[in-house]
Amino acid sequence: LDPISIFMTHLSNYGNDRLGLYTFRHLVRFLNSWTNLKLQTLPPVQLAQKYFQIFSEEKDPLWQDPCEDKRHKDIWSKEKTCDRFPKLLIIGPQKTGTTALYLFLGMHPDLSSNYPSSETFEEIQFFNGHNYHKGIDWYMEFFPIPSNTTSDFYFEKSANYFDSEVAPRRAAALLSKAKIITILINPADRAYSWYQHQRAHDDPVALKYTFHEVITAGPEASQKLRTLQNRCLVPGWYATHIERWLNNFHANQILVLDGKLLRTEPAKVMEVVQKFLGVTNIIDYHKTLAFDPKKGFWCQLLEGGKTKCLGKSKGRKYPEMDLDSRAFLRDYYRDHNIELSKLLYKMGQTLPTWLREELQNTR
Repeated sequence: LDPISIFMTHLSNYGNDRLGLYTFRHLVRFLNSWTNLKLQTLPPVQLAQKYFQIFSEEKDPLWQDPCEDKRHKDIWSKEKTCDRFPKLLIIGPQKTGTTALYLFLGMHPDLSSNYPSSETFEEIQFFNGHNYHKGIDWYMEFFPIPSNTTSDFYFEKSANYFDSEVAPRRAAALLSKAKIITILINPADRAYSWYQHQRAHDDPVALKYTFHEVITAGPEASQKLRTLQNRCLVPGWYATHIERWLNNFHANQILVLDGKLLRTEPAKVMEVVQKFLGVTNIIDYHKTLAFDPKKGFWCQLLEGGKTKCLGKSKGRKYPEMDLDSRAFLRDYYRDHNIELSKLLYKMGQTLPTWLREELQNTR
C-alpha cells in the first residue's frame, strides 16, 4: 500500500556508457509488465523537489576523494589529478595570525599556496559555505597543475573553517590525508581583536556599542548585536571546535600553534611547522624574516635589507581592552580553557604560553 519511488541520477555512468539508461528503461518495462503498479512521473524540477522531500538528508552533497575509485582515475584528464588538491589546511580561527603563517609558508620553495579569490582574497572558503556547492572542479582550479607530484605541496588558508560545524566532515571526506594547522591566542584577545576589526570596517553595530556592551549583551538584545557577540565569543570555545576536527581527523594530523609565539619568535615556530609537514628542505627562517619596528611584527626579508610586510590592515594599533571586559572574559572562558588544556595533553601537544598563564590565574 506504500508508494514506491524509482529515481535515476542525471549523471552519466563511468566512461559515458549507456548501461545506466538501459537498466532504468528495462526496470520500468518490467514493472509495467509484471506488476499492477501504476507508474507516474513529474517534470524534472518537480521530480527533483519530490526527491529531496523524500530524501531530505541528501540536499547537502558530500564530495569524496575521487581518486579512491580507480574507475574515476581511468577517465580523468591530467588536469584533474588528485595531486592538485592541498595537503595542508590552515583552519584559523580568525584574528590569530593565520595570514602571517600563510605568508611564511609561501616563502618555502617546496610549498605552494592557492591562487587568490576575487571575492575572498587569499582565502578560498570552500568547505564552510556556499562555495562548497560549486563542486571539486571549482575548488581544484585554485591550485596549479602539478609540475612534479613528488615535490609539489599545496596548502590553503581559510580562517573560518575552525569553528564551522560542517567544514571538518567535508574536509575529511575529500582530503582524508591532509594535515591541519590551527593557531590559538588568548580567546579574550581574539574576541577584542575581532571587535576592533569590525569597527575598522565600519560595522554599524561595532561602532554603536562598546566592546563591553557587546560581550555582555543579554538575550533581549537585537539580533545584529547578538550576531556580533557570537562572532566575538564563540570561536574562542577552542576545545569544542578542535574536538569536532578530531572526530574527523587523527590527532597526529593536527598541529596546534601558539599564536603569541608565532608573533614573537616566528622562526622557531616555523621549524616546528616544517617538521610537522615532513618537507625535505628545512629552511632557516632566521635568515628570511626580519622584525620591522615600524610595523611591530616580523616581515619577509628581501635583498638589500628591505622587508615585505603584510597589508596596512595587519598589526593595526588600538586601545587596550578595559579591565571590566578582561575580567568578564577571563571568567567566561575559564572552563573552556581548562577543557582545552586537557585536550592538548591528550593530543600530546605543548600548551601555549598564554594558556599556561590563564590556568595559573584560575587557581
